[in-house]
Amino acid sequence: MDASFWHQRWRTNEIPFHEHAVNQQLLKHFSALSLAKAGRVFVPLCGKSLDIGWLLSRGHAVAGAELSEIAVQQLFVELGMEPSIVELGTVRHYHGQKIDIFAGDIFQVSREMLSPVDAVYDRAALVALPAEVRQRYAAHLMEITATAPQLLICYEYDQALQAGPPFSVGRKELHRHYRESYRLTLLDSADVAGGLKGKCPAKENVWLLNKR
Repeated sequence: MDASFWHQRWRTNEIPFHEHAVNQQLLKHFSALSLAKAGRVFVPLCGKSLDIGWLLSRGHAVAGAELSEIAVQQLFVELGMEPSIVELGTVRHYHGQKIDIFAGDIFQVSREMLSPVDAVYDRAALVALPAEVRQRYAAHLMEITATAPQLLICYEYDQALQAGPPFSVGRKELHRHYRESYRLTLLDSADVAGGLKGKCPAKENVWLLNKR
């Protein structure tokens, strides 16, 4: 799976991963991050998530990274903002009031580009990536965010029964990626209603990662 897969999905509007309401786990567990009202939240692989508007409405600043420029453009239209756009090498920086979205490969987003963030909200990033990319992603995310605390939502299921994305990411893998830098706390675990994509039983797990 490469960048062309995601670009094609956005070009053809095949985006079942885009939720048409604010994520319920975000509403339920965001307070666990204990952020000040003006805290800045990074949303990796953000698409045009409605969660961004919710975070802004609560007074937070938001930064995001998204491969598809179509998604970024639609996000700003839906927010009713006219962004300024700056070229940063292979990445385009879209800036609006209290929001910075980096359109391009997240691995090309540096800590200097991103600037400091107070927390990470990963709803659909880690689980969107195949196994061979997830270790690199986790290390890069910690690097560019200075190991900011994370609210992380994962799915866990029998990968032999269903191809990702979203991929199955369980406790052992999360600890392998993050235990040296974070204390991991499972906040919630529930069955996915109707199974993952209606095909196989799955758990949706919500994790809080706090820096050691």
